[in-house]
Amino acid sequence: MPLAGVRVIDYSHFLAGPYMSRCLAALGADVIKVERPTTGDAGRQHAYMLDGHSGYFLQQNMGKRGLCVDLKDPRGLELMHKLVDTADVFVENYRPGALDKLGLGYKALAARNPRLVYCSVSAYGHTGPCATQAGFGLIAEAKSGAMAQMGHPGEPPPLLRMPIADMYTGIHGVASVCAALLARAQTGLGQHIDLALYDCMVSMHDFAIQAYTMSGGQEIPQQVGHDLPSATVYGVFAARDGYLVIAAQVDENWKRLAQLVGGNELASDARFHSTTARNAHREEALRLVRDWCMAQASTRACIEQLEAAGVPCAAVQRIDEVVADPQVQARGMLIEQQHPALGKVTLPNLPFRFSGFQAPVPSLAPELGAHNSEIAASLGYADSDIERLRQDGVLYEAHALETAAVS
Repeated sequence: MPLAGVRVIDYSHFLAGPYMSRCLAALGADVIKVERPTTGDAGRQHAYMLDGHSGYFLQQNMGKRGLCVDLKDPRGLELMHKLVDTADVFVENYRPGALDKLGLGYKALAARNPRLVYCSVSAYGHTGPCATQAGFGLIAEAKSGAMAQMGHPGEPPPLLRMPIADMYTGIHGVASVCAALLARAQTGLGQHIDLALYDCMVSMHDFAIQAYTMSGGQEIPQQVGHDLPSATVYGVFAARDGYLVIAAQVDENWKRLAQLVGGNELASDARFHSTTARNAHREEALRLVRDWCMAQASTRACIEQLEAAGVPCAAVQRIDEVVADPQVQARGMLIEQQHPALGKVTLPNLPFRFSGFQAPVPSLAPELGAHNSEIAASLGYADSDIERLRQDGVLYEAHALETAAVS
């Protein structure tokens, strides 16, 4: 696997950091998730919950080993330092400066391990006037201008309902870490990667910023509802029993759609023969397409005719339809794992596909402190030392605590 032999310390929580390290684990890295006693990553309490287990946590932390250690105890910090000495990558997503107080900031760890690639994820990054402010993906999505373009004019923008800022930042972290590892192979030195959710959201604009700057500040994209005024026809359309999307904004696709919707007469109408012309007659073009969609028997009937005509389209699918989609199943985009308490658990897969290896089904997300003894022993701790750390609460194992309570 591409990252076989790379050790990653994941000292992150919730989503951006854990998603990043999940991806690194899927690429072959040995990822050790470090959590605090006694609750661990706050993601363990995040919905969807079933019998006390979080699907959210199971999804973002599969393929990792688990270490739960009290870093406020000098012995716990010493163990963590020994672990970092063996690591290639350190991932964290705390507010800038927070880990410096623990002795786990970049400067302190790089002094111990100059080869360490240290990746920080935060709301605003480690520089700038907002650097010390806390934030979540929602904050970055709102401030970035993305949310202001969504929804209908005059109505509050909708929530995105998918963690775009966190996931997008996480995958940028994967790319940055791999690039830094490649650079290290040439220089022998690691470096600090400073990723901000806000930066990543701003970088995602494919149109709005260029439209504003190139128009001299005249063009500010607004809420447009179901379609794009600058790309007719490209949007959501209602059918009798559901919704579909149609992407006929380029000339060739418009010609095919026009032939289907209005025959030769519409296909030959010069008012619609260029992007500029279609945008100028946007309302009429949209009306014709909307009327055609509602005249068909169903969403499926619309899709079948559009596909036959070569017009890009798709149904707006619910999650149950996504899970049952033959394309999703054919691409292996769902992972099935056997959980000792929950039975079969089905979770989303990652989209990586390589010709050189077939990724195995990853191990279950670790229970709190599940690999304490294994990891400590690999760092040179004797069984008696590990037992003492466990009894003193420096190493915390949820399973061991449950076993003691039963006995």
